[in-house]
Amino acid sequence: MTTTTGTQTVASRALHKGAMLAIVLVSYFMIILDNSVIFTGLPSLQAEFGMSATELAWVQDAYTLVFGGLLLVGARAGDLLGRKPVFITGLIIFSTASLLIAIAPASWLIIAARALQGIGAAIVAPSSLALITASFEGEERNRAVAWYSAAAGIGASLGMVVGGAAASLFSWRAGFFINVPIGIAMLLLAPRFLPGGGKQSGRFDVLGAVASMLGVGALVFAILFGAEFGWDSPVPYLSAAFALVALALFVFIESRAAQPIVPLQLFSSPVRTGAYVTRLLYLASMIGFFYFTSQFLQLVFGFTPVQAGLAFLPMTIVNFVVALAIPRLVRRFGGTIILVVGVVVTLAGIFWLSRVTADSSYLVSVALPMVLIGAGQGLALAPLTSFGIAGADASDAGAASGVLNTFHQIGSSLGLGILVAIGTAAASSATAGAAAVTAEVSTALLGASAFLAIATAVILFTIVPATRRR
Repeated sequence: MTTTTGTQTVASRALHKGAMLAIVLVSYFMIILDNSVIFTGLPSLQAEFGMSATELAWVQDAYTLVFGGLLLVGARAGDLLGRKPVFITGLIIFSTASLLIAIAPASWLIIAARALQGIGAAIVAPSSLALITASFEGEERNRAVAWYSAAAGIGASLGMVVGGAAASLFSWRAGFFINVPIGIAMLLLAPRFLPGGGKQSGRFDVLGAVASMLGVGALVFAILFGAEFGWDSPVPYLSAAFALVALALFVFIESRAAQPIVPLQLFSSPVRTGAYVTRLLYLASMIGFFYFTSQFLQLVFGFTPVQAGLAFLPMTIVNFVVALAIPRLVRRFGGTIILVVGVVVTLAGIFWLSRVTADSSYLVSVALPMVLIGAGQGLALAPLTSFGIAGADASDAGAASGVLNTFHQIGSSLGLGILVAIGTAAASSATAGAAAVTAEVSTALLGASAFLAIATAVILFTIVPATRRR
């Protein structure tokens, strides 16, 4: 009788852990999916509302700015107020904002709701990883992190497919309506299956919160402004200077705070620090891949939005297959080797793709490089995530998750800003039409390759030596 009861208890715990992981992954997947759905929906949205280029840019920038600026605050809120209620609150905000966008009658409401989505995402993203970190240990955590990383990689590429299909077959609104039933389902399940507890006593570091929001927000704004309006204005430079001052003040405050938003000891580990910097560079490259490849497929190959979305399937499928094998591969070869191979394979794929021309075939010059990129991303993201939280105490799970996601977001913003700038410069020296687009895409993807080359060097000089000493 005791054995049966014990077996039932173990099975019940496994069920609850599985359900909890599913809720966290689906919610995080929804955020990542939504961020890439907008790429293929922008032309349709612009046509419906007659939006200017500036307004259209703010549909994405409002989300990015708020998301990046509030990540550290959202992570710390989960530690102090409890990850379960904070996660549910973030999910409510994100799902409500998605509904507002889907039914929006005017462009200003879309932009405002995208900012609201950023608030929800800034809460859900770090809370998701913090819940995994606090709830799983050992091999179970490795598997959970692998699935978390797979959700990030697959969500980004699948978003292109969903966004393109929705815009072509129905409306750009369909991509946002999808979030509503998913969000409701997760909200019904979360109170039952998400673990309670984890709430820490203490005061919220208000000064650190303000400094982090101003610093990260100003840095993201500087990058976005320069990318959209050019770098000949003093605005991005003044904003960047303000960001540096605010971030320096943030470090000073955190070094003296009793309960900082970001414990500075997180950066004492070369493994974690290397993972943060590598993640920034990796995402800087990947955002360029999605942005410029989508443009090339539609403007040079003449693909419709749905065809452009489906063109990303080779990457999505391979990414999913590799992600399933990650726990087994890490057990056999170790996370360090898998990370190095993943980044190098991604570099090979993006460099190959940068050689594409108007006369190239989709199969050889786009699909095959995407296979490499999908495999590389599937290999790289899980070890990067594991190294970013390696050795962090359960009490610092939210902070470590927040830092990881902040570097992720800044990498995306910084990468796109730099790659748009160098791509535009290359396009201006070429003839108009397909030749200009090809020059822009080729140069930008070469820049993306350079980011990955630097990322490889960072891994070799930080993570590799530190893991060898263990």
